[in-house]
Amino acid sequence: MMLNVRFMCEEGSGVRPTMRVLIADDQPSVRSALKLVLEQQGIDVAGDVSDSGELLAWFKTNQADLLLLDWELPDQPGKKIIPILRARYPRLTVIVLNGRPQTRTEALSAGADGFVSKGDPPDYLLSLLAIALRADRQK
Repeated sequence: MMLNVRFMCEEGSGVRPTMRVLIADDQPSVRSALKLVLEQQGIDVAGDVSDSGELLAWFKTNQADLLLLDWELPDQPGKKIIPILRARYPRLTVIVLNGRPQTRTEALSAGADGFVSKGDPPDYLLSLLAIALRADRQK
């Protein structure tokens, strides 16, 4: 079943999704693919970065509601950057991306709100974003 995030967010509420998403991944092809999938669903991709230094610098002048974070950024792994993000931006939703599904437990233990294997179908990621959007509205 194809999950349409706009449909889930708009139906009955009359509200368009307002979630701003930042993509942090060192692979340009992954960033481009994620951006395409999200924008096709009407999700605002606020930016994309390739390492944790760019990530932290980006947040100094920008805001996002949700971060799609590659667990294995080359300069600082997810398990080290998530606690920093949690301390500075406690309302930020963090979904970790990784090619190894066995990383899920470690990512969630480090403070991630969700986990997506890079091998999962796009619908799985979109369903997590829809859940995050609903949760953000209740904060």
